[in-house]
Amino acid sequence: MKSVAVFCGSNLGSSPVFNEAAIKLGYYLAEHQIKLIYGGGKIGLMGAIANAALAKGGEVYGVIPEKLKDRELAHPGLTELTVVADMHERKAKMAQLSDGFIAMPGGSGTLEEISEVWTWAQLGYHHKPCGFYNINGFYDPLLLMVDRMVKQGFLRQAYCDMLQISDSPHTLLHAMRDYVPPADKWQ
Repeated sequence: MKSVAVFCGSNLGSSPVFNEAAIKLGYYLAEHQIKLIYGGGKIGLMGAIANAALAKGGEVYGVIPEKLKDRELAHPGLTELTVVADMHERKAKMAQLSDGFIAMPGGSGTLEEISEVWTWAQLGYHHKPCGFYNINGFYDPLLLMVDRMVKQGFLRQAYCDMLQISDSPHTLLHAMRDYVPPADKWQ
């Protein structure tokens, strides 16, 4: 895996453990020569992971919509910053640039981003791994809901199993490297 898109909050969250985890993941990516592709912001967990990767000599590529850049939210020190028209173009560009996707703790935008790329994987639009960096059990309630989707017949077990989940960057990235996608949904 040469690059990974990380979706995460533009806020730091209510516990310092989230910021510490963002720094840990940023360090890990840089130390393993994995390019960070992210939303291009300088604030919240987005800024924390970018700063950590940059501090360790990593390559950090931001993709930010014009509207957010104009609000002076763009990180000024990235390896490269691509400015796009809107959020749809941002997600498409991040997907194009990355070999996999990780959701860190975040809000509705983070949830929407990982849900969309996971859906794309199910439909065969890409065959890249999707992971959850599950800090402090942040995603446990969501994962229970995913299990409920399977039990209620709305999601195949194979598409539940395609999600990589860990609270360790090492474990998560190794699982993503070893990922084998299931058959496309409509084959």
